[in-house]
Amino acid sequence: MGTTKTATSRALIDPEIKKNAEEILSGIGLSVSKSFELFYRQVIANRGLPFELHVPNEKTMKAIENSRQKKGKTFSTPDELFEDLGI
Repeated sequence: MGTTKTATSRALIDPEIKKNAEEILSGIGLSVSKSFELFYRQVIANRGLPFELHVPNEKTMKAIENSRQKKGKTFSTPDELFEDLGI
């Protein structure tokens, strides 16, 4: 016996994010409605978000800001990056 589904949720989402997510969900056989229900069930099961959120520390925030301002080292290839990191 199934449950009667009568509640509605609405969300404003960036169109590109919506398109990309729906393509992935479709590829694994999930409708948007079912994926929202799964997310809500995980929120209930976890008594919060089903993933961890962290406030970036000062060093990470500085790196993010430098990146946004196009400051810092750049590399043309992954190999150049790995060489600079010594790995």
